[in-house]
Amino acid sequence: MTATTLELSLGPVLFYWTREQYVDFYRAAADWPVETVTLGESVCSRRRDMKLDDWLGLGRELAQSGKRVVLASQTLIESEADLRDLRKLCDNGEFTVEANDQSAVQRLAAAGLPFVAGAALNLYNPASLAVLARAGMQGWQAPVEMSREDLTRLLADCRDQGLEQHCEVFAYGHLPLAWSSRCFTARRHQKPKDRCQFVCQQYPEGLALRSQESREVFTLNGIQTLSGACQDLRHELPTMAGMGVASARLSPRAEGMAEVVDAFDAARHGALPARDPLALVEAEVCDGYWYGRPGMDNTRGVAAP
Repeated sequence: MTATTLELSLGPVLFYWTREQYVDFYRAAADWPVETVTLGESVCSRRRDMKLDDWLGLGRELAQSGKRVVLASQTLIESEADLRDLRKLCDNGEFTVEANDQSAVQRLAAAGLPFVAGAALNLYNPASLAVLARAGMQGWQAPVEMSREDLTRLLADCRDQGLEQHCEVFAYGHLPLAWSSRCFTARRHQKPKDRCQFVCQQYPEGLALRSQESREVFTLNGIQTLSGACQDLRHELPTMAGMGVASARLSPRAEGMAEVVDAFDAARHGALPARDPLALVEAEVCDGYWYGRPGMDNTRGVAAP
């Protein structure tokens, strides 16, 4: 495998946008150089601007433009209503589902449907991958905290055991770290979770949580906690391709995402310009997990734009 064969994928929007923002974003994404687009609400079931039929409609438009479309399941299932929505998603009849919870795996496996395993399933060894492969898994995303060294070893072990599958690495964006039954954004506004008034929509790229030293340690996104800095593994794309990674995932941001995609597209073809095009996108950079260090580390020493 060479660097030019590494695919780019657009992950689901993790933040809560308006319906108009989603539509505008994905209509623009139809012309971006990404091979796969993952759609859907994977964080909070209370975010109802987009229904399943709306996601399917966007998926059909993207498929017509040549994109491979995947629908993401919710990561934290909390109620019977969530399970009903999950069943509808799994039974959509058109697009492959990214399972982000074991209940999605069970539903899809029972129906004999192929699926993609999300990073939240925490797949760290060939034995776990083999179990899900027998259940119908056709691709998987490495856990976001897995280092390059550990992933290299895991992929080699999988090849030795005949378990080669489409592996994706989270290459850009705020890293999804944890989910909770509590809504941190609602709590910040002193509102109960079930009467949150959708305050997270006020933060299209999340709510920064700073340390006493004013460093952005985390990003709060409703019930989800993300890293404060954006992971940026552009310089590692050739290495990923050589390891056997099939796809680099880019997590959508509200501003500057076209520049991000273009920069990664150039990087996978071996072009890393002296002037960083991502300087247009305001964000601190991190890459520590990839190098086996604390996740917030910026091992390349690149200054924040």
